[in-house]
Amino acid sequence: MPVRDLLLPELELEGSFTRKHLERVPMTSLGFKPHSKSMTLGELSTFLAVIPTWGQFALATDSLDVAPGGDPLPQQEVVRSHQELLEMFDRNMIGLRAALTRASDPHLQKPWSLIANGSALFTQPRYLIYRTLFLNHMIHHRAQLGTYFRLLGVPVPAVYNDSGDEKGGMFMN
Repeated sequence: MPVRDLLLPELELEGSFTRKHLERVPMTSLGFKPHSKSMTLGELSTFLAVIPTWGQFALATDSLDVAPGGDPLPQQEVVRSHQELLEMFDRNMIGLRAALTRASDPHLQKPWSLIANGSALFTQPRYLIYRTLFLNHMIHHRAQLGTYFRLLGVPVPAVYNDSGDEKGGMFMN
């Protein structure tokens, strides 16, 4: 069985949990920050809608320069509506699914590099980049979003099992 056939159901599962979180973002609290070193709720939720593009880069390119010519890539403007947030996430997930569907085992084993100003920061097999730089990274920031929800009094969605606010998760029908 090709590795992509193992990765696609995982992408669908984690993508559905992330979308469920994005559906609950309180748009009236986009400026909320739990700490001075934290992103705002708007920055975090927008980043979660954008992060599937990182998976696309990992699957469709050999590298990404995050500071071409020494200048950091522009940041995505904070999304201001649920519709815009969910459409952005859905569009980016569609592109990621398509890229993953085309990925062969040899392609997933090829090296991929993260570059800044022309210098490689690291090079790893594409499969590992997909899992760490995209998938695990998305899960990490989704958990952060759940913490923001708790602090704002927004019910935290059930994911793998019950949350403190709802029954369900992946083990429930």
